[in-house]
This record gives sequence, structure tokens and C-alpha cells, in this order.
Amino acid sequence: MGFHVDSEAGRLHRVILHRPDLELKRLTPSNKDALLFDDVLWVRRARAEHDGFADVLRDRGVEVHLFGDLLRETLALPEARRMVLDRVFDEKEYGPVVTDHFRAAFDELSAADLVEALVGGMTKREFLERFAEPTSVRFHVMGADDFLLNPLPNHLFTRDTSAWVYDGVSINAMRWPARWHETIHYEAVYQHHPLFAPGGFHVWSEGQAAYPSTIEGGDVLVIGNGAVLIGMSERTTPQAVEMLAQRLFAAGSARSIVALDMPKRRAFMHLDTVMTMIDGDTFTKYAGLGMLRSYTIGPGAGERDLKVTDHPPDHMHRAIAAALGLDDIRVLTATQDVHAAEREQWDDGCNVLALEPGVVLAYERNVTTNTYLRKRGIEVIEIPGSELGRGRGGPRCMSCPIERDAV
Repeated sequence: MGFHVDSEAGRLHRVILHRPDLELKRLTPSNKDALLFDDVLWVRRARAEHDGFADVLRDRGVEVHLFGDLLRETLALPEARRMVLDRVFDEKEYGPVVTDHFRAAFDELSAADLVEALVGGMTKREFLERFAEPTSVRFHVMGADDFLLNPLPNHLFTRDTSAWVYDGVSINAMRWPARWHETIHYEAVYQHHPLFAPGGFHVWSEGQAAYPSTIEGGDVLVIGNGAVLIGMSERTTPQAVEMLAQRLFAAGSARSIVALDMPKRRAFMHLDTVMTMIDGDTFTKYAGLGMLRSYTIGPGAGERDLKVTDHPPDHMHRAIAAALGLDDIRVLTATQDVHAAEREQWDDGCNVLALEPGVVLAYERNVTTNTYLRKRGIEVIEIPGSELGRGRGGPRCMSCPIERDAV
């Protein structure tokens, strides 16, 4: 199987999605902030919208792998199950008395039930319905409906936790604790699932062990011509960009990285919430992003050296074009008043997923942006997103391409 992602806008062949389920039902007004959500979603509608999203991809010839299936098939393998349980049940989190008890209890679960617990979470009350009560101060002080395993609703955004860059995958250290266990799951899948176990691809990162050097896939755009565009946002650190650059350059898989110094604010969570690539020379961009200071990174004189060139904000587009070997890039920004622009950016107006050059998937609610793109020759396929969009992630956020052609 040839896993590779050679661009942002070439023909998409295969992708990983995660169908939302129990983990979204766990969101409440009191825990949503800790779980990195701005709202509580209507789960049945969100699931129906996600099913529609997956169907559109399949109708366009894209092979869809559901992450829940991949994780379940992985956890059916003893070595992978052992790896995940050893990493999840850590004495530093659960205490020395009860950690082994929890680990043994969860090891009794079927692969399907274990996936439900690991992704959907499990409360103390639910644990006691299945297993004997352990002797543990940590366990006794918990309320009956406190989470023994926290739910992972952000698994919905498969782009962030693993990101394919040319002929390898970056299994990312995530910025916030609410997402750390997601990385463990992806490490197990990429190491042990039969789809990936034969290898034949690079692994660009150390997984969660790289923390606090964090990088998330929403900030990583594989723009082609051996170049990568990365946003240094509130979740992606400069040192993580340097580490990825060194490994890409050492393998000869990339020639340059353009790093953008982004505002460190929730509204600009990832680069792909404000800027995405939709053709070989064309980007869609939120007006409020403006122009940013950028840095072109290339191989240095020594094995561990990097060459870094600073660019002032007004050279941002020029730096991206140079990395692509072009004189200029085409940047499409919908003309609208400042309030309308802010609304559509919040609803992921720029977070489109290219299926092939000049053909994108977008939320139907972003009428102004979609109309603007169409008038400039872009084919826009609309999908419902009234509930999914409240999770602050669009079609690109919810998809992890694992095979995509160059433009």
C-alpha cells in the first residue's frame, strides 16, 4: 500500500475519518471547556451530518477508513492492546495502588468495548457495574459520575493527531491534556494495524513523548514542490517545526518549510481555520488574518543545522510562492463586511477540503465564501454542518488524508 500525501489539492484517494458517538454525548455545559469544545452538540444530527460527509467522499471515489474500526482491529492484537493499556493506565495519573487493578479490568473487555471506553470515556458508576470496587484513595474520593477515563470528543478532528507529509506520517504531540490519549491510539494503529504494519513509510515524530514540543496537523499544509507550510499557532511550537524540518530534510522528503508566526488565540486555533490550499497555486484566506511574519527554513551546512530566512509580513505571499517555485500565488478572500467575515471564519468558511485541483468540500452555511469561490472557478460541493460546525472544525479538520497525489 503506497501511503503518501504529496499535496493539499491533488486527487484524494484515501482518508481517515472518525464517526462521532458516545464521546460527544459526554459533553456538558460544565465540562465542554476542559474538553476544548465551545458548545454542546446534538449528537444524532452531528452523526447524520458526518455520515453524509463520508458518503460524499465515497461518491467521489475516495476510500474512507473509519478510525473506530482501525482502533478496534488494532486492539484485537495482544501486543497493541498491551501497549495502549500500559500507556493509558499510568501510576502518575491513577496512583500506585489501583493502576494495575484498572489495567487488568480493562484488559478483560472485548476490543469493541475497550474502544468505546477509551474513546467514549467511563465513569466510576459504569466501572462498578462491571468490576469489583478497588481499595484506593484515588478511587474513593471520586464522585459516582466522575470520569475514570475521560471522553475524547476531539477524535472527530482526525487531521490534528496524525498528519501525512509526503512519504511519512507525523504522529503528533498534542498541546492540551484533553487530547493526549488520542496520540497513544494513533501510535498503536500505525505500529500494529495490518493496514500500516508492513511499514514502507517514515515516521516524522516521537508521538506524545515529544511534549512540550507540540505540533498539530491543522497547522501543517503540504503545499507541494517539496515544500510544507506550517502555522506556529497556539498549539504548534517553533521547536516542533525545527524537529520536523530536520527529519524531513535528512530523509530527502522535503526541501523547504515556510513557517508563519500566527496570532496565539482560540479564533486562530490552527492555520487551516484561516487559510487552506485549493489548487496548485491557489489559497483561500480569511480577511482578518492579514499578513504575517514568515520564516523560510531549509537544510543547513551540517546534519543538525537549518538555514532560516526571515521575511517581513508584507512578503508572506511571496515566501510561499518562492517555496512553490512560482512567481506569485492566488489568494481568494471573500469580500464581505468585517462582522460577516468573522462569522464565516468562526463557522470554518476557509476550512475546505480539496478533493482534486479546484474542487472542494465546504459547509453549506458559509454562503458568501462558497459563492465567492464559485465565481472564481472553484467547484464547491456543500455539506450540512449545523451541528458539526459547532465543534469548530470543518471538512479539512475532520479528515486525515493518507494517500493523495501531487497537483
